[in-house]
Amino acid sequence: MSELKLVRIDAESVLKNGGDELVARVTVSGHPGSGTSTLVEGLCEEYGWTKLNGGQLFRDMAKNHSMTLEEFGHYCEENEQVDKELDALLADTIVNPESPEIIESRLAGWWAYRETHDCHRIWLEVSEGIRASRIVSREGGTIQGQVPQIKERMESDKLRYLQYYDIDIDSMEPYTLVIDANDMDAGSVLSLVKMHLEGEN
Repeated sequence: MSELKLVRIDAESVLKNGGDELVARVTVSGHPGSGTSTLVEGLCEEYGWTKLNGGQLFRDMAKNHSMTLEEFGHYCEENEQVDKELDALLADTIVNPESPEIIESRLAGWWAYRETHDCHRIWLEVSEGIRASRIVSREGGTIQGQVPQIKERMESDKLRYLQYYDIDIDSMEPYTLVIDANDMDAGSVLSLVKMHLEGEN
């Protein structure tokens, strides 16, 4: 069984655990290390929601290919069908009536926006330095080493999104809430998002 089929099975398993008649209520997006996973965990704990993490699926695929994220990103540039099938799965998940309530992926907000799916679409903006520090804590290495890798990964992803889908990942057009989280801790970000979801801002 191919790595892509394994990933598809894992994702479909998540969908089945999403409950009945649950169309995605929130998309959470941001560059790697921006704190999206921490925010999603907080929302799931707060509201008892389920989630699907597109970034984790991508990391799992890279690991299955015995590649770093940068290497796998370049691999996807040369083998676009792998990337497109994963993105198509995430796009379909957003409007699936049995989807988890939260979809976490850099393109999730764009898919919901293009499908005119009425949900909250959140983007977290954090500087390269802060993101590098978080990635070092999670994956090891040094900040000095991670910053160039982050830039390379961002350029690779930006090129793919533009070529495949005519999406400018730097555009904030699709989002209902954009948070500059550089000077905010996780609790403050969660509180702000809760206010947005509950219509208090």
